[in-house]
Amino acid sequence: MTDTNILPPKAKIVPKQLEKHGHVRTDNYYWLNERDNPEVIAYLNQENDYYRQATAHTKAFQEALFAEMKARIKEDDESVPYFYNGYYYITRFEKGKDYPIYSRKKGSLEAPEEIMFDCNEMAKGHAYFNLSGLSVSEDNVWASFGVDTVSRRQYTIQIKNLQTGEILPVKIENTTGGATWAADNCTLFYTRKDAQTLRSDTIYKHKLGTDTTEDALVFFEKDETFDVSVYKSKSKKYIIISSSSTLTSEYCMVLATTPDAKFNVFQKRTRGLEYSMSHFEDHFYIVTNKDKATNFKLMKTPETATTKENWVDVIPHREDVLLEDIDIFANYLVVSERFNGLNQIRIMPWSGADEYYLPFDSETYTAYTTTNLDFDTEVLRYSFQSLATPSSVIDFNMKTKAKTVLKEQEVLGGQFNKANYTEERVWATAQDGTQVPISMVYRKGLSKNGNNPTLLYAYGSYGATMDCYFSTVRLSLLDRGFIFAIAHIRGGEDLGRAWYDNGKLLKKKNTFTDFIDCSRFLIDSKYTSVKHLYAEGGSAGGLLMGAVVNMAPYLYHGVIAQVPFVDVVTTMLDETIPLTTGEYDEWGNPNQKKYYDYMLSYSPYDNVTAQEYPNMYISTGLHDSQVQYWEPAKWVAKLRVLKTDNNQLYLDTNMDAGHGGASGRFEAIKEIAKEYSFLLDLEGIKR
Repeated sequence: MTDTNILPPKAKIVPKQLEKHGHVRTDNYYWLNERDNPEVIAYLNQENDYYRQATAHTKAFQEALFAEMKARIKEDDESVPYFYNGYYYITRFEKGKDYPIYSRKKGSLEAPEEIMFDCNEMAKGHAYFNLSGLSVSEDNVWASFGVDTVSRRQYTIQIKNLQTGEILPVKIENTTGGATWAADNCTLFYTRKDAQTLRSDTIYKHKLGTDTTEDALVFFEKDETFDVSVYKSKSKKYIIISSSSTLTSEYCMVLATTPDAKFNVFQKRTRGLEYSMSHFEDHFYIVTNKDKATNFKLMKTPETATTKENWVDVIPHREDVLLEDIDIFANYLVVSERFNGLNQIRIMPWSGADEYYLPFDSETYTAYTTTNLDFDTEVLRYSFQSLATPSSVIDFNMKTKAKTVLKEQEVLGGQFNKANYTEERVWATAQDGTQVPISMVYRKGLSKNGNNPTLLYAYGSYGATMDCYFSTVRLSLLDRGFIFAIAHIRGGEDLGRAWYDNGKLLKKKNTFTDFIDCSRFLIDSKYTSVKHLYAEGGSAGGLLMGAVVNMAPYLYHGVIAQVPFVDVVTTMLDETIPLTTGEYDEWGNPNQKKYYDYMLSYSPYDNVTAQEYPNMYISTGLHDSQVQYWEPAKWVAKLRVLKTDNNQLYLDTNMDAGHGGASGRFEAIKEIAKEYSFLLDLEGIKR
């Protein structure tokens, strides 16, 4: 266990009075938001040194865990090729290398490989590297791509000639990385960010052969609660600008063949109206919540009349089925739905012939359509995995119903057999009577004696669904006796849109109490006990962790909070911080007193009190653009002063990374090894 002779650092106290609505808060650690202050960097380094010293006894175990996890991964792996516009596209990895290689083959998989981007070469000299937004022109000559070497999701777009290999001197700074080529193979549309808030707010177009200073502004989103993006329709006919907030959508479009023409609004924004549209032949197909369709429905409208009064139902709204997405083919409409918390893929022939659903037997699985870029095919590509079943990519012939498994994720080492694991879905009763599903996986032969170490994971915000997924690294816990469980709490969209609506704004506390009630269920059902229950969440899931350790710290032996959003009130009052204004529909606007008071009642940082807390491992990244590093730093500083126990409390700051952690695939595993060694050490498991 931890060397108790090592003393943790203490951040200096500099009281700052924060007043709103006649209420005054005192923030002793507000100064930690000064990223360029040498004292701030020194404090973060002191915390890192303390973490390293206090866990030095686990260092060898961390390294062994890393080696064990890495040994299960097929290092020289590659994606299933997909065919688009005359080329097969492949992403592959080489043994011992951290980053992907993007390549293509013309016309046939037997054709010579053309390496478009070798990210291993491009990443040299950078502590962090990410390539994103790869877009190839329709003549297959030009590729635009975005590069981030800081991890603040501010990408520099560049353009490469795929025939000559030349990268043009053009550098477009401060973008999302994504871009879209018009049909003329000369005009590139891209999205820029506000330099301070990092909100994607402008669409520009660049012409090959011109300087970026000549790029034309196409669209500016003045509403600070909206973000914008630009893409091309699957039909290739339209360039489309999306402008959206949490509750409202708006799209503009122009023919891809006339990129200099004016964009036309598809349907003017109406607060509360959400929609997305797909073009097919002479119609648009629209997934929308129009007419109070809480779980969304499918409508269509002619190309020539796109406003909502022209929309007609194709699939009506259903109270018990969430319509998530569609894929359109020449002869089939494929609908992605969710019923009782489980994915469904529905095949609907345009001919009117019998529709049907793909059969799935498990209750702890995830199935979703993947890369389906061609209209004129009878083959649907989808992916399937479960908590104990490795991910597979499947081609399904919608006419013959023949299924071809193109690839199943390999688990190396010769030790894995999915028959050795049990998957289970159970239901916990929340304090208001709501039934909350929990998905679990564990080694067969487990006894419900209350002695099983259990890691309970959840997120619970933004309507994000926490589907069951397979993980090779997780085997390092399962094979040492752990139960891994996902709590599908309100705030996600696991059981439909109402599930989300009942876990946000002034109902946000349902997210926290659901998690606590799921924890109690696992304890009462003898899966585990207080001595062996651990909780984990990241980002908004880190907010969840912060809330539950304030509300019910006695339920958990340890907690992992990754890049946690814990200083809710201060962050949501600061409109200069990235993402803040766009979050009002999720958390509420604290400039209104009712939201201020409600946020203040659960904000983890504001509710730290003198009580015992579980053992805690908290991670962050200095360059995080989503949750600023100072939130967990302030939280830890306050916990150190107020908590009344001697339990472990670690702040581990990656000084080179941001919200997503380390960029290399093996560096990311090292971070997981740190988390697992924290849990296993608490359990007294040394190997």
